[in-house]
Amino acid sequence: MKTYSATAADIDKKWILIDAEGLVVGRLAALIATRLRGKHRPIFTPNVDCGDNIVVVNAEKVVFTGNKRDDKTYYRHTGYPGGIKERKAHTILDGKYPERVLQSAVRRMMPGGPLSRKLLTNLKVYSGPDHPHEAQKPELVDIAIINSKNVRSA
Repeated sequence: MKTYSATAADIDKKWILIDAEGLVVGRLAALIATRLRGKHRPIFTPNVDCGDNIVVVNAEKVVFTGNKRDDKTYYRHTGYPGGIKERKAHTILDGKYPERVLQSAVRRMMPGGPLSRKLLTNLKVYSGPDHPHEAQKPELVDIAIINSKNVRSA
């Protein structure tokens, strides 16, 4: 029996809509990363984009478990000597671009490389309840009913 290898013509990509209000960041990011890669499909092929297009709304209302909202630190470097900068998760979530918390969590759960960078373009994250992808008719996936630990009251 030969191993099946999917090609781009074999893949039918779906549009998925996820409402992130009250969902735990890490659990949500793990589910999104799995769907972006296409590992939920029986025809998963590691070197082919066989994942779905994902639209996430209400990203500003995600929650962390424990004290991570106050303690978790995000680092970046300016490129100059001694140029390391840090921000706490609560300052990002309360700031101008709260969707970056979820985007960075998903990006860090993907393997490195050119394919992963391309797959991350299939992820659309919006801080509010509105999104411009109504024409694609995304199907709503309720992450909260999959496991009771996926939801945490704020």
